[in-house]
Amino acid sequence: MRRPAQENFTLASAGLELTILINEVTMWQHNTVIRRTILLSLFLVSIAAPLLAQDIRPQPKWWFGGAAGANIIRYNGTTQMLNENLTSPNPFHQGSGVAPYVGFGLEYRPNPGLGGMLYVGFDDRNGKWKDNVEPCGEPGHLSTTLGYLSIEPSLRISPFKSSFYFYFGPRIGINRSKEFSFDVPGKIDTTADFSDVRSTVISGEVGVGYDFHLSKETDPTQVDLSPFVSFHPYMGNDPRTVENWAVTNVRAGIILKVGKGRVGKRVVERTPEAVIEGDVEFAVRAPKIIPVKRRVRESFPIRNYVFFDEGSSELPGRYVKLTKSQAGNFKEEQLQEVQPLNLNGRSLRQMTVYYNILNILGDRMKRNPGTTISLSGSSSKGAVHGKARAETIKAYLVGVFEIDASRITTEGRVKPRMASEQKGATMDLALLREGDSRVDIETTSPEMLLESKRNLVDVLTLQVGGAPHTLLKPVQIVAVLEDPLEGHVILDVAGASEVLSSWTVELTDEKGRLQRFGPYYQERETISGNIILGDRPTGDYKVVLIGKTKNGQTIRKERTVHLIKREEPKNEAVRYSILFDFDKSKTVETYEKFLVDVVAPLIPANSTVVIHGHTDIIGEAEYNTILAYKRAESTQAILKRALTKAGTANVVFETLDFGEDVDKAPFDNKYPEERFYNRTVIIDIVPEN
Repeated sequence: MRRPAQENFTLASAGLELTILINEVTMWQHNTVIRRTILLSLFLVSIAAPLLAQDIRPQPKWWFGGAAGANIIRYNGTTQMLNENLTSPNPFHQGSGVAPYVGFGLEYRPNPGLGGMLYVGFDDRNGKWKDNVEPCGEPGHLSTTLGYLSIEPSLRISPFKSSFYFYFGPRIGINRSKEFSFDVPGKIDTTADFSDVRSTVISGEVGVGYDFHLSKETDPTQVDLSPFVSFHPYMGNDPRTVENWAVTNVRAGIILKVGKGRVGKRVVERTPEAVIEGDVEFAVRAPKIIPVKRRVRESFPIRNYVFFDEGSSELPGRYVKLTKSQAGNFKEEQLQEVQPLNLNGRSLRQMTVYYNILNILGDRMKRNPGTTISLSGSSSKGAVHGKARAETIKAYLVGVFEIDASRITTEGRVKPRMASEQKGATMDLALLREGDSRVDIETTSPEMLLESKRNLVDVLTLQVGGAPHTLLKPVQIVAVLEDPLEGHVILDVAGASEVLSSWTVELTDEKGRLQRFGPYYQERETISGNIILGDRPTGDYKVVLIGKTKNGQTIRKERTVHLIKREEPKNEAVRYSILFDFDKSKTVETYEKFLVDVVAPLIPANSTVVIHGHTDIIGEAEYNTILAYKRAESTQAILKRALTKAGTANVVFETLDFGEDVDKAPFDNKYPEERFYNRTVIIDIVPEN
């Protein structure tokens, strides 16, 4: 009995679907290139992952990358009708190819375990089908140059919080090329475009990768080279709206990634090693309260230098210049109201005050008609050019603020009296010479200078190397500091420099939540109490030191700490700074009169004094760390002696040295004035809360 036509059609459709399924299974079983590539990649990264869990280095949140690789392509399904003008006598069923992939993108990693990726590139899916034997007896050849603009957002997961990761997400392909070539020897030879090609295909991908680190552990800028392999299944990868041709693809390649992070703040994994006790002492000091922000009244010192661009006698554009009418209304006190542009450490507000130095000078000279100043200009082009720089400043003060020219004297020099570049210097000469390309402002008029608290007419000028070092009267600024240092937990590891190559810390709260910080290399470090607590108002933590000794062993020591956060501290802090020139002979003792007469009387009983020393980036990092330490410790010693003599009791000192650490420096290091301001010891006086 003959089956009805509808039943025949149904059975034929089912048979076709079964045939496709069998072809898919057969393709996976026999396509050893794809299968072995995936299995080998998974095997290698699974072995490498535990090893990479030992790595400790900065972890940038944002990475930018360029990718290159090859697509290993498998065609399955059926292709016969090539376009409306051409149909192959026999269908093509299977094909393969290898084609290039290039892409660019970014990665976001807010923490070591979880992140996101977005790559955009050109995805070539070129290939050719197995030849058919056409009715004429000749083989039929079919190939294509299929290509897409590929957009691939994906979720990145690192299960070991290390360099091994896997990722998955959608792939959006926008068709850019659909050309094919079909030929039968002696019969047909044509090149055209496929018809009915989807303009956009939406499919998926899953892949694994492994980040090889090319940068040093201590370098904030990290560069990674990442081999990867990803699988793009045929679901959604059917290029045409007709027939059932689909593309399965494995992509293998490498990505070069660049990101910038913070040294010493990365969450890291601990290496499981034998634990020993070593010759280090571990102490943890927690603040009584942790302020989220702190109102600070700062006496901001005005550097008595104006820096010029190399070879120029024109005032650089970064200095604030007023018109005559604006100068008539200018008052130094207006600078107290300048809004902070950056509340996190490097404050552009203070630099805005400094860049008004000529306006501050003009205002003070207008208010005090008896004052005089001397301008000493220096230039590597000669004394004449140096004097021209001094004359530029004089012309501004005379022309804009209408200061009598007889009150201002000028001179020219090749080098300033206290030059940064010393005889025999070989390192960072360009930066040193930028610091010497300047005009020094000198005065003996008491109204222009910082006065002693003991005697209002006792003007603080310093004699350094036989030359006067002027301390101009500071500008008073009221600012709000985010996450001030007084709210940081201080970690002391005495003996670390001799015993340890690096160390990290683990903090576990009462609910078992774990945070890890490091690696560190100095004997004293700080961690923000606000970062530790997060959104919590208070917390109890177990603090574990994990130190790697220089012979490869591990030291573990444990302490506890209790933290309390306060959103708005009641009392205002007071800040003073002392500044240093680039000269080894200038010690903190030079500033003893300033510390004893001005700073110490402002320190009340039961207060906290936070002292932190910094340097610029000129010179060896190790030397700068020692220099910052000596200056900060000497400052503490002078203040302690003064407080003891005055009978001020129960003052807690927290003294830190940051050297040239660019992440903790008060200012950037782009311009010489920023580097000069980074040569500093900052003193914060925090009253009892």
